[in-house]
Amino acid sequence: MDDPWQWLALAGLGAFHGLNPAMGWLFAVALGLQEGRRGAVIRALPPIALGHALSVLVVVAGFAILQLVVTAALLKLVTPSLLIGFGLYRLARGYRHRLRVGMRAGFAGLTLWSFLMASAHGAGLMILPLLLGMLAPAQLMALSLCGPGVEMTGPVAALGSAAAGLAVVLVHMAAMLAVIAVIGLAVFETVGLGILRRGWVNFDLLWAGALIGTGAGFLLLG
Repeated sequence: MDDPWQWLALAGLGAFHGLNPAMGWLFAVALGLQEGRRGAVIRALPPIALGHALSVLVVVAGFAILQLVVTAALLKLVTPSLLIGFGLYRLARGYRHRLRVGMRAGFAGLTLWSFLMASAHGAGLMILPLLLGMLAPAQLMALSLCGPGVEMTGPVAALGSAAAGLAVVLVHMAAMLAVIAVIGLAVFETVGLGILRRGWVNFDLLWAGALIGTGAGFLLLG
């Protein structure tokens, strides 16, 4: 877990998710414009970030459990296959977002909306290659903390995996929250939603391409 490039990549991925209007800042700005005050934008940010983090946490937790029952070699095959498969699914399905929530949604409603939106985009999948590289050092750290004479059993491995997974989710969420806060407030205060009509990047297409490209690269280099 001591490779700084892994953490920079993880933070960069969170920032990329924050840039995508579909991940929440557009909704926060819409709420702010509806109420006519900055406070509505700020109030929407924590539940949006929390919902996104919970979606990522579900993927990370499932992966941590899976690595206890399958071999590392199989994980290195399954992980890129999931990335490529979901990326192709996103391309085939198109970019229609059918998830809806009322504009009077409270904290729970916004959290649920964000969780479903992040899950629909497969937000946690891109973290899996990074998590694979962090698991072994985290498990060795857990082994050292357990004291001498302890073997790398299932519970010790699970402890290391849980620590790595929690750190991954927190760093990812912090980066995303910072970006959606900056963009949401900037759009609300100065830029305006007209930026979406003047040439906003298609992040859905970029995301599908990134999933496929990362999966293919992992297969070739792994």
